[in-house]
Amino acid sequence: MEKVIVSVVGEDRPGIVAAISKALFDLACNIENVSQTILQTVFGGIFIVAASEQVTDDLLTDTLTRALTGFDVNVSVKRCGAGISRQHPRRDDAPFVITTVGPDRLGLVAGITAVTAQHGVNITNLHAVFKGGGDPLRNMMIYEVTIPQSVVLKDLRRDLEAAARRLSLKISIQHRRIFEAMNRI
Repeated sequence: MEKVIVSVVGEDRPGIVAAISKALFDLACNIENVSQTILQTVFGGIFIVAASEQVTDDLLTDTLTRALTGFDVNVSVKRCGAGISRQHPRRDDAPFVITTVGPDRLGLVAGITAVTAQHGVNITNLHAVFKGGGDPLRNMMIYEVTIPQSVVLKDLRRDLEAAARRLSLKISIQHRRIFEAMNRI
């Protein structure tokens, strides 16, 4: 079995995941991982599937496209081979959550992610909700990240806080367990 990434993006409506999963089942493809979300009115789904060598990229694309006829979506298929590792993140990476709150403006995501990239921090999940306007509580980003043990947390925190000041954002950096415990209350 080979690993294949299937990406589906388009206008949201009920039945998309059902159509995708049925088409994959019909081709005897095993869904190993899924990340699916709705952004405003746009469906986005990424499926990592195990497919036999007989299931070519063209066959997979054609089958999914037929199964999704009537849905306004685009299908993309990419074979991964040995490129997908179950070892990521590394054992010594620490899970953290970075949250920012502030007025909506251009460059917010770019400003924060430039700092995380500079420090070798991997963003594993990002939620950004921008409802517009100057009310900071209407505009929030939540970055789930893994921080390598080699990163000096004090330096990362300093650089993130400096970027947040430049962007007029309030920022919080917490270990994921602390974030989850505080948000359960």
